[in-house]
Amino acid sequence: MPIWQKDISIDALTRSHLGTAPAHLGMEFLEVGDDFIRGRVPVDQRTRQPFGILHGGVSVVLAETLGSCGAHYSCPEGRRAVGLDINANHIKSTNSGWVTGVARPVHRGRTTQVWQIDMTNDAGELTCVSRITMAVLALKS
Repeated sequence: MPIWQKDISIDALTRSHLGTAPAHLGMEFLEVGDDFIRGRVPVDQRTRQPFGILHGGVSVVLAETLGSCGAHYSCPEGRRAVGLDINANHIKSTNSGWVTGVARPVHRGRTTQVWQIDMTNDAGELTCVSRITMAVLALKS
């Protein structure tokens, strides 16, 4: 059964990120499942650090974007999600291709949500594991 409380689609996710950091980095939304969002970021001149590998901060941008979107769209109408904490464990470097992330909820409560984002390279190897904690708040009038 889908967890989404608001209308969600690849097109809606893409439109909401026009002109933002994820769009500037070339991030793409790929799939929305019943309880996950999949997206990817290219490993290119925009996203590499000086040693030629994907910048760790870009992995965190991918994780935060996917996890925040998951939290937002799974909140009831009249509620919003804002980030409280994010961590990332960088496991394997990547110097080309794409890094794909999949965000899934670990906990969806009334006032907090926790999402895990697993990232892999084109060979399917785990490159980074991240977890984001979100506060669920009432919309301000």
